[in-house]
Amino acid sequence: MKNFKWLSPTLYILFLMLPIYWLVSMSFKTTNEILGSFTLWPQEFTLSNYITIFTDPTWYNGYFNSLTYVMVNTLFSVSVALPAAYAFSRYRFLGDKHLFFWLLTNRMAPPAVFALPFFQLYSAIGLFDTPVAVALAHCLFNIPLAVWILEGFMSGVPKELDETAYVDGYGFWHFFVKIFLPTIAAGIGVVMFFCFMFSWVELLLAKTLTSVAAKPIAATMTRTASTSGYELGLLAAAGTLTIIPGAFVIWFVRNHIAKGFALGRV
Repeated sequence: MKNFKWLSPTLYILFLMLPIYWLVSMSFKTTNEILGSFTLWPQEFTLSNYITIFTDPTWYNGYFNSLTYVMVNTLFSVSVALPAAYAFSRYRFLGDKHLFFWLLTNRMAPPAVFALPFFQLYSAIGLFDTPVAVALAHCLFNIPLAVWILEGFMSGVPKELDETAYVDGYGFWHFFVKIFLPTIAAGIGVVMFFCFMFSWVELLLAKTLTSVAAKPIAATMTRTASTSGYELGLLAAAGTLTIIPGAFVIWFVRNHIAKGFALGRV
């Protein structure tokens, strides 16, 4: 049995990779081949689906819009959560536990609860159909999550580190940026990963708060029906391309994710 220890994890990985392989394989097929026969690989290999995505403004603008609001949201959420988490970690003030719990309740609420208020608010102030609107809406969910995770990391750093830095003449922001942030780099990597992923896969608010100019790729993918039915090959190609940003983010923070999951509040 010891010689077959590799069998279970190998089968598990193959099982996990099967949908991804099938999606990539479909992206190189025509819709007629997908609907007409069951094939393990493309019988009529075609790049037309990818050519359509990279030449049609409706498609490539969808990717640009999605990446724009996701990156804006990630940077803004982390920037706001860092000082907030530090305050919860290092100070005690009236109502701190209640405020901390209230932040988490925002993450517990479904996006549909806030879709209509956001729609009316952003329409009134001229932010509707802009990437900024979606980025700010996602902050309602990502900032509480970021604060919660970062507070766990910061609480694991001894307060003596702060006191020693102040004795050595460091100002707060100098200490915070030069010493404290590198200490919790793993936590920041984990937070960026989660903020990016939650914002990237969220669909309801992204569709509700955009119409044409800032329509994300997920909304574009739901409108591929034609007179002959859904263009499955085109959908598969678009789905394949949506995997790439997430894979890149995982690669970028790969050195921090494992440590972050082991040490932080994740």
